[in-house]
Amino acid sequence: MIELPAALSLRLPQLSSAARAVVLIDGGAGSGKTTLAGLLRDAWPGDTPELVGMDEFYPGWDGLASAASQLPQIINGRGFTSWDWTQHRPGTWRDLDTSRALIVEGCGALIPASRALADLGIWLDVPEAIRRQRALARDGAMFAPHWDRWAAQEAAHWQRHQPERLADLVITDSELD
Repeated sequence: MIELPAALSLRLPQLSSAARAVVLIDGGAGSGKTTLAGLLRDAWPGDTPELVGMDEFYPGWDGLASAASQLPQIINGRGFTSWDWTQHRPGTWRDLDTSRALIVEGCGALIPASRALADLGIWLDVPEAIRRQRALARDGAMFAPHWDRWAAQEAAHWQRHQPERLADLVITDSELD
């Protein structure tokens, strides 16, 4: 059973006492962002935080940079237009309750503009071979044809924004096993 890493558990009392805590979780595809976000939400004392996966609003397979640039407005706003992956177009509106804490997970979450609005930034440092194996086991036929183009966008994000340097916590794959 996967448990919340100790370094993150220690931060929960402070986070849960904030007026509206915002936590950003970034890392490459298959690094465990969704798993960690779920663990954090489930361990959160008091009112359950809103949980947003950036894959809800990436505008398709070429939309990492666009979604990252939208994130500050989403953090400050009341919702966002989702992306309909089956129709390859904008989908429905998703409301956010600004009175609840917010956890955002996805590659592109940690850029300077979004980090300035967050209480905690987390970077998941997982080797590419492990990430690829996990992502393709999870999403298989849907993700496989897009792996290289998505990986190129991730690399561009990492070079431009250096999210690991924006993070308060760096969590490795061994901490999520």
